[in-house]
Amino acid sequence: MTIEKTYQPADIEPRISAAWDEAEAFRAGRPERMDAETFSIVIPPPNVTGSLHMGHALNNTLQDVLCRLQRMKGKDVLWQPGTDHAGIATQMVVERQLAERGEPSRRDLGREEFVRRVWAWKEESGGTIMRQLRRLGASCDFSRERFTMDEGLSRAVRKIFVELYNQGLIYKDKRLVNWDPKFLTAISDLEVQQVETRGNLWHLRYPVEGTNEVIIVATTRPETMLGDAAVAVHPEDERYRHLVGRHVLLPLVGRRIPIVADEYSDPEKGSGAVKITPAHDFNDFDVGRRHDLPLINIFDPEARLTLQDNDAFLEGAEPLAEVMALHGVERFAARKAVLALMEERELVEKIEPHLHMVPHGDRSNVVIEPYLTDQWYVDAATLAKPALAAVQSGRTDFIPKNWEKTYFEWLNNIQPWCISRQLWWGHQIPAWYGPDGTLFVEETEEDAMAKALAHYVTNGVLSEEVAANIAEGRDQHLYLRRDEDVLDTWFSSALWPFSTLGWPDETPEVARYYPTSVLVTGFDIIFFWVARMMMMGIHFMDEVPFKDIYIHALVRDEKGAKMSKSKGNVIDPLDLMDQYGADAVRFTLAAMAAQGRDIKLARQRIEGYRNFATKLWNAARFAEMNGCAVDTGFNPANATTTLNRWIIRETSRAIEDTEDALGAYRFNDAAGAVYRFVWSIFCDWYVELAKPVLQSETPSAERDETRATLSWCLDQSVKLLHPFMPFITEELWRVTAPPAGRESVLALAAWPEPVENDWATAEGEIGWLVDTISEVRSVRTEMNVPGSAQIPLVLVQPTDAVQSWAVRYEDALKRLARLSGVTTAPTAPAGSIQLLVRGGVLALPIADVVDLGAERARLAKELAKIVDEIEKIGRKLGNPDFLARAKEEVVDEQRERREEAELRRVRITEALEQLGGA
Repeated sequence: MTIEKTYQPADIEPRISAAWDEAEAFRAGRPERMDAETFSIVIPPPNVTGSLHMGHALNNTLQDVLCRLQRMKGKDVLWQPGTDHAGIATQMVVERQLAERGEPSRRDLGREEFVRRVWAWKEESGGTIMRQLRRLGASCDFSRERFTMDEGLSRAVRKIFVELYNQGLIYKDKRLVNWDPKFLTAISDLEVQQVETRGNLWHLRYPVEGTNEVIIVATTRPETMLGDAAVAVHPEDERYRHLVGRHVLLPLVGRRIPIVADEYSDPEKGSGAVKITPAHDFNDFDVGRRHDLPLINIFDPEARLTLQDNDAFLEGAEPLAEVMALHGVERFAARKAVLALMEERELVEKIEPHLHMVPHGDRSNVVIEPYLTDQWYVDAATLAKPALAAVQSGRTDFIPKNWEKTYFEWLNNIQPWCISRQLWWGHQIPAWYGPDGTLFVEETEEDAMAKALAHYVTNGVLSEEVAANIAEGRDQHLYLRRDEDVLDTWFSSALWPFSTLGWPDETPEVARYYPTSVLVTGFDIIFFWVARMMMMGIHFMDEVPFKDIYIHALVRDEKGAKMSKSKGNVIDPLDLMDQYGADAVRFTLAAMAAQGRDIKLARQRIEGYRNFATKLWNAARFAEMNGCAVDTGFNPANATTTLNRWIIRETSRAIEDTEDALGAYRFNDAAGAVYRFVWSIFCDWYVELAKPVLQSETPSAERDETRATLSWCLDQSVKLLHPFMPFITEELWRVTAPPAGRESVLALAAWPEPVENDWATAEGEIGWLVDTISEVRSVRTEMNVPGSAQIPLVLVQPTDAVQSWAVRYEDALKRLARLSGVTTAPTAPAGSIQLLVRGGVLALPIADVVDLGAERARLAKELAKIVDEIEKIGRKLGNPDFLARAKEEVVDEQRERREEAELRRVRITEALEQLGGA
């Protein structure tokens, strides 16, 4: 085959993707690997409504790097793909679609028909992100794709729910939840966004019963005062100690509420007294429980005041008629009305502008209400104990390790997990209520009916004959009402590592691939997904779900700002792949994925790695044009020429460095090792130094060996680079195949092995040559030596070995370092720069081509400027006020500028020291 002149990702990528599919390259459980060690990863399931974003691109690139490496190392790899049903997001998409088409609303359609419409949407439009992952090059076993609501996973969810309920670990309770008044459902903390909002802090006057005193309380939500159950003061606050145990008369409502002592009240904040509304604030709820305060809910599900026939509100109250007239009024309109009534009675002490964080639904964009409802909960504290112990004992490790602290803090302070959602799309809770409210929790309606019949017979409500007739459908029907709520999507995804393998059946996949090898995910779902998978995996499988948890950082814009639509700085990975190819995008993300450090993504970096791909492509074309072809009989350990032995040694080092870095999840170091080897050592140094031999018209053993070595080295390069850049490497593997063809696609080829031999002599010789040329080039650049100027190189009292190397490689030195010649001398000539290379002294006489005095002055001026910049940045970073006010990306930018300036200062200082002796 002939390599095309130009590397074109758009032509290559679809063809290579099809070749992988044809070869079933990513299928787990290949017959020839059934005796091999396994390596398994479950994909963090993206929402079925989703489209590929930079976070997905990073996350899946890193997983793919690991999977391709382990597949090439001969392991039986399962990368389990799938999507999450995304309750609110999907329901919202379909409801919006109905509205756009002018079709009946969800409630007009009814639950059964609406759910059918959602399934239809899922089948038609729900596979977008999986197709996009294929385009990225993700080597998942797509034949095993799962969905959190497919029949198998749904069965697992029902079984888990029932077992936890029977174990007393799932229960129903009335507590506060994050309530979305638009979608009319509880939502998780993850679905709440804190939005900085300019509002007011209203200071309200509450009269103390039987005195002329008032207590001033401050609130940002004055409408909730209608549900106040107490006023709290700190037990050590001298100002209020005499009032503890007394009561205030709640303005407008007339409710007599106690003054309680509680450490929740901060004496240093505001007046030191706080109103306590247990049914409408999470902190107040806890205070209410400590002091046995009533729960007075004043809102309906749509966040409108509900006052009429509200026993909790009316008990012990004498509300004004104007207050009762607010029944049914929306919360923010009610706020204005309550304030007007308070101002009329001169009960507003003062109003202060107040900038504060207000919770909003991430999809509805409405203000979230802490809302008191009956919900289903998991006893997370009990499940958390084994999950904590697993990480503390080292059965599961976090990488980087500092994320363990986040994990521990959350699990040590874990609250009951609210798992019910008031939606129609999702796993409907497997609980049924009898006519008298008796609850029956079973996996199926048939099981629930059997349980109900046994219950009602036992309790004398039904006779055995009637129960038998009902069971067989011959007689009157016992009506069971199923709980309408669905489960939080995190509940089903918590089972992902084993439910996707076929559990609760005892499948071969469960036995073979669980526990998985590693989880790759973002820090933002340590609480919501990682911890819950640990809980469920240990509880039901008696084993941790993964040995390692690699937490990657965020992808930010090139200035370090977090990407957001409102800022207009969102970068679409699909656009980048269109422009630069998937390989360049992947390599950029891997190369910048330093542990614990966010990625600042710049198009310039992606363009640079696109050029890297082109560099490799051109090296392959050079090899082809110079007669280099795969020699299946070539044994690199038997290479004889120094240059070839050197590149074989460098290849072996690159293999070891890359593999060691990936084994430690240092993706950036691994990518860096491959990049340095392929670009600099192979493409630049080896190809350049081999050119005279390759282009010699006289056949020789040295030329034959060099052709075979270069071809072997190209093969090792594409293997090393394959996990990062799978498309271009697979194409080069194909077009450089020997006449008999390759044994397999590159994705299934063996990972390269280091070559064992004594390479010290070759490394010393070629290493000296490379270092010498590099040092000369560096001096030419730093000292502003004109590019056209050819200068001599003087070896000062060289060893016999160095002198022989200089003679042997004089042509290469002159060509690559632009030298006029190479000589020896007992001392360095006047007006020369002295270099130390591998213990030997080299001199570059530059006085004839550079004004040394002017160059000293230029460098000194530049040094002074850099030192001044370092000092200015140091003062900024040493200013606590700057660190407190400046955005994180601004502080990071200043630190990076200082690091760059420090490196530049060192280089200029060294150059000045060299000029001092010239």
